Amino acid sequence: MPQVPAAGHALRLLSYLAGRVEPVPAAQLARDLELPRSTTYHLLAELAEHSYVTHYPDERRWGLGVAAFELASGYQRQSPLQRLARPVLQRLVDETTHNGHLAVLHGRDVLYVVEERAPGRPLLVSDVGVRLPATTTASGLAMLAALPARQVTALYPDAASVVASTGSPATPSALRRELVAVRRRGHALESGSVTQGLASVALAVLDRTGQPLAAVALTYPEGTVTGPEELLVPLRRSVATIHRRLGTPAI
Repeated sequence: MPQVPAAGHALRLLSYLAGRVEPVPAAQLARDLELPRSTTYHLLAELAEHSYVTHYPDERRWGLGVAAFELASGYQRQSPLQRLARPVLQRLVDETTHNGHLAVLHGRDVLYVVEERAPGRPLLVSDVGVRLPATTTASGLAMLAALPARQVTALYPDAASVVASTGSPATPSALRRELVAVRRRGHALESGSVTQGLASVALAVLDRTGQPLAAVALTYPEGTVTGPEELLVPLRRSVATIHRRLGTPAI
């Protein structure tokens, strides 16, 4: 088997397994990847030898191995998302003259991982390492809107799980309605929920499967822009650039 096609098949196989919640039979791998069974078993044997996949003989299924976990851990240690997004965010802030953020979803909170301040703009409560309730922020709403409905329900099963703030959803049903509106508009909005007098607009950064990796947001004093729409063009351009840099084109 030529080396380059073999490497491509192996990467496709690993990507396929990474997108599954459970191990799968070899026959399913061969069918879904449109590979001969002999090729599939050859790839699995080679990857298993190097611990990139694991065979579960009792179930007759294959899943990711410990070496794949080590790769993912190394990826996280190198903070590639922050490294690749920071210069993009800097240019976005320079262009719009408003404060910019990159945040990730941690349970029911957003965690801010990159903050770029615009000269002369108001101080913000958000900073690198700060956590805020996801339902009160534009970043959080953008990421929650990209999650499957069942996952949102699991995160917010009752009213006690939703942190209420001025102008933000106060119940699971109100949150569901807001997420529908976010998906319809294509962007998330927040006004006064985090800091009185400040508003934000955000877009989600997606992985290859459409799951939210992060969100990019701009925060501006209310009344300084005619509407968030005027910030959407540079914001969308920045998110598209991050997708290209990560190799995860938006779905």
